[in-house]
Amino acid sequence: MNTIDQLDDQIAAAAFRRLVHHLQYRKDAQNVDLMGLAGFCRNCLGDWVAEASNGTLDKDAGRAVVYGMPYSQWKAEHQAPATPEQIARMNESVAKNG
Repeated sequence: MNTIDQLDDQIAAAAFRRLVHHLQYRKDAQNVDLMGLAGFCRNCLGDWVAEASNGTLDKDAGRAVVYGMPYSQWKAEHQAPATPEQIARMNESVAKNG
């Protein structure tokens, strides 16, 4: 097995849950910094959850799964204002996404 597509779904699900729990714990890791480094953030993960649900979840519900609360609540409680430097890194990083 050499590809993610060959990985057993149960193993993949467990790893995904661990990632989400980690991001829920590390509230100090700001979305803008995740975007600047890797071109994705919690919102992206939530949107991907919604897309994978085949219409069972909308974006708000997908994001709530990832945040462990409504996004608006997380944003009010944990999101710091982005600096111009963070925005610039994010834009540069996102431009690399396919």
